Amino acid sequence: MQTFHTIHCPNCGRPAERHFLHLDRISRTQCPSCDYLMVQCLDSGRVIEAYAPGLAEPKYHLPLLPRRPAFSH
Repeated sequence: MQTFHTIHCPNCGRPAERHFLHLDRISRTQCPSCDYLMVQCLDSGRVIEAYAPGLAEPKYHLPLLPRRPAFSH
């Protein structure tokens, strides 16, 4: 038997799916937006397979603060 829930992706926050494969005793979390994947054992919680690509760089950049000189005594 298989059931699934819609959740927020732990990688990008967009909608993702968590499938529970009860006969195999595993859960599979996958996100179509960022290609996140995690397969986990339902009994032990151990990660069987995982893939979490980096997120794209934001289109805006915060300005860097100027460095202050080191404090000396």
